[in-house]
Amino acid sequence: MIPIRDNQVSDCVPVVTYALISMNMVAWVVQLQVGLHNEGFFYHFGLVPAKYTVWEVSRHFGVFNHLLSLFSYMFLHGGFWHLLGNMWSLYIFGDNVESHFGSARFFGFYILCGLISGACHFMFNPFSMVPTIGASGAIAGVMGAYFLLFPRSRILTLVPIIIIPWFIEIPAFIFLGFWFLMQFLNAAGQGAGAGIAWWAHIGGFIAGLVLVKINQGLPRTGTQQKINRYTRKQHTPKLQTILAAPEPNDRDLSGDIEISSLEALTGTQKLVTIPWGFYKPLYRVSVPPGVRQGTRLRLTGMGRSVSGQPKGDMFLTVHIKNAI
Repeated sequence: MIPIRDNQVSDCVPVVTYALISMNMVAWVVQLQVGLHNEGFFYHFGLVPAKYTVWEVSRHFGVFNHLLSLFSYMFLHGGFWHLLGNMWSLYIFGDNVESHFGSARFFGFYILCGLISGACHFMFNPFSMVPTIGASGAIAGVMGAYFLLFPRSRILTLVPIIIIPWFIEIPAFIFLGFWFLMQFLNAAGQGAGAGIAWWAHIGGFIAGLVLVKINQGLPRTGTQQKINRYTRKQHTPKLQTILAAPEPNDRDLSGDIEISSLEALTGTQKLVTIPWGFYKPLYRVSVPPGVRQGTRLRLTGMGRSVSGQPKGDMFLTVHIKNAI
């Protein structure tokens, strides 16, 4: 299952999420320069539990490196697909969690999740000489926070069936709950020896849950409101899921499409997926400039087929979100 996007729209640009993705990309470029199989580089900047528990290993690294490795490991990756998977998950789940915490607190939250996930890996592998790298633990914390904050959000998921792409919406608590269960089963079962820090994922996820609760008890400073003035989004998501409902004539369908006030003024184009049975095609919808709240767009021939009658239409009601 490949998550495509969620339907929990954030009002502001997630500047810290984008900054973290950029930092990981810069680290990846550095890795390409030094070589992806440079073991010395990974031992220097990766999290190696034996650095802290085995004197023969520890004596080769200074105090500064012992501290640096606790942070640097979470910005390195073992391969392109490892990097892509982590950054895509951060992109999907990070914006809403950042919106909840505020940009400054979200950065601290992310780093804390990375540190706690590393500590969890260390606890279960205290004498390991294998470098651990990757943002997975920190991102697991983001996913844990999302699980607690937005359990009813729906994740648009791509399920490849042979060569046919099938889109399905899965509630966040099921998608992320299943993900966490798989981490636990792999950590406790045959996956334990697969070279993946499963316990770091588990520790990061639990850290995300706990830190959300702690944050809810902390006072707000008002800093985020000032930042939001400059980061407020002026566009709604390009891809939207239309939950279709039948019209009284049984052939036509109706749904809602969301645009911003700027898009209502200038016009826009959206990609929509319209779930109906097991068939979920993608359509391109053109929203003309000057539409108003409640305007109904007619999509000819996108309704249901009824025996002996022409195919019905789809009517989309425009909802304008005040994004400027």
